[in-house]
Amino acid sequence: MIGLPGTDGRSKGDDPMNDANTNAERYLAIWNETDAARRRALIAESWSKAATYIDPLMRGEGHEQINSLVEAVQNRFPGFRFALIGVADGYGDNLRFSWGLGPENGDALIKGTDFAELEGGKLKSVRGFIDLLPEAT
Repeated sequence: MIGLPGTDGRSKGDDPMNDANTNAERYLAIWNETDAARRRALIAESWSKAATYIDPLMRGEGHEQINSLVEAVQNRFPGFRFALIGVADGYGDNLRFSWGLGPENGDALIKGTDFAELEGGKLKSVRGFIDLLPEAT
C-alpha cells in the first residue's frame, strides 16, 4: 500500500481482518438462514434499503428482491450451506471474500468470490463472481 510512513488508512486499534470476517460471516448467515422472518430481519440489519446484488446468474435491488434471491438459491439447493473460504479482506468500506456452497458437512460444490461495498456499516452493493460451477448445476 502506498501512503505515509506508518499509516495504512485505518484507525488505530482497528482489526481489519476481524471486521472483514465478521461482515462476511454475517452476510453468509443470511444465505444460510431458512426461517423467512429471521432472514428478513438479518437483511434489514445488514443491508441498506437500496442495496444491490448482482452476479452472473441473478440480480436484485432492495430488501425484498435480495430476500427472493436467497430463497431461490435455498430452493434450488436444499440442505446446502454457505461457508467462508479462507480469510476475508477489507479496507475502508470495501470487502472481499470467497465462499463455498455445498451439502452440510460436505465439500463445497460451488465456489465464488464476492466484492462488497459498505455504507454506514451496512451492505450497499455486492458483486459476486462464480469461481467453480459444475456443469450439471
